Amino acid sequence: MAGNEFLTTSQITYEAARVLVNSLTGAAHCSREYDSQFAVSGAKIGDTINVRKPPRFVVRTGRNAAIRDITETFVALTLSTQAGVDLNWSSKDATLSIDNFSRRILRPAVAPIANKIDEDFFALYDRVYNATGTPGTVPSAISTYLDAGARLSEEAAPKDDERFMVVNPLSEARIVDALKGLFHEGTSITRQYRYGSMGGMAHGFNWYMGQNVTTHTVGALGGTPLVNGGSQTGASLVTDGWSNSITGLLKKGDIFTVAGVRAVNPQSRLSTGALRQFVVTADVDSNGSGQATLSIDPPITISGASQTVTGSPADNAALTVLGAANTVSPQNLAFHRDFAVLGMADLSMPSNVAGSRVTDDELGISMRVVEQYSIIEDISILRIDVLYGYAVVYPSLACRIAA
Repeated sequence: MAGNEFLTTSQITYEAARVLVNSLTGAAHCSREYDSQFAVSGAKIGDTINVRKPPRFVVRTGRNAAIRDITETFVALTLSTQAGVDLNWSSKDATLSIDNFSRRILRPAVAPIANKIDEDFFALYDRVYNATGTPGTVPSAISTYLDAGARLSEEAAPKDDERFMVVNPLSEARIVDALKGLFHEGTSITRQYRYGSMGGMAHGFNWYMGQNVTTHTVGALGGTPLVNGGSQTGASLVTDGWSNSITGLLKKGDIFTVAGVRAVNPQSRLSTGALRQFVVTADVDSNGSGQATLSIDPPITISGASQTVTGSPADNAALTVLGAANTVSPQNLAFHRDFAVLGMADLSMPSNVAGSRVTDDELGISMRVVEQYSIIEDISILRIDVLYGYAVVYPSLACRIAA
């Protein structure tokens, strides 16, 4: 008679990694990068990966050459989060098949890790300056989502099958209801009818429902905000006309436009015709005279390869903030895969415990599982860890859909 087969740490690690990848939503569809430089020494919280951005150039016209320097830029991705789950399991558990062990123990254990990674992905919304929809109103028309696709195209996002739309449960329910009478290919309409979900490719996006879509609260606002001084450029904007001495006037993640300041296509530098949307990158208070200096993205850049707008705002140009004061709004997200990158690196492997580590360059993941046996209690302590961080590479390749 064959003897019992005990699960090994290596088997558990590979299965845990598989469960993790299959449990991600938003994070599964951004770029992922595994950095092998830490394979021997092990990475620590605070270590940095540099993600290279391709250079942009200005086209030449005519016969004479116009030599441009090649300026490569990097986005620093800090490995900021170590997340994991710790559990104990008995010798009896160790005799389970890997399928049984995965269903009973690993899936519930890995789900919170995937949840945390996804939460941090959706928290990147406050770096995104393009937006459609009305804060406080759940979209019920497909035009709101089509407008998000148009905004990505205006920002030169590739028109390919790597555009994704992730919406919260209520937004999904409303749009499925709105589309119930329209034509869809068979698989899409079947999914909507049977499961009440979008799913699959529709209207230019691969659709997913995300339970970790982040909620944003608009600032307190107040007054009639205006640009304070013409010809301003850069990543800050001096304004006045706000109500006096307002704490939390604008919150990080608030979006606004400036009268007369229009967006440009990043490749052609031609006006898109739409007002450029700016996102506030730090909380703002007004002073006793109703003045406030806003930190913004994208920077106001009026020429060159990084041009973002048709021109500088005029003195006393009016600001319009998206949403009413203190409105709470889920931030659904439309994005191209190149919008952000999830980076992972190898954690060090302790020498005094049994352990295994899975790394996959193609999937861009690294996971460590270590085990230590207690002879007194006849149990094994199992620890599952990942080390990761995010960087927004191209904020222009995403668009928020307010709900």
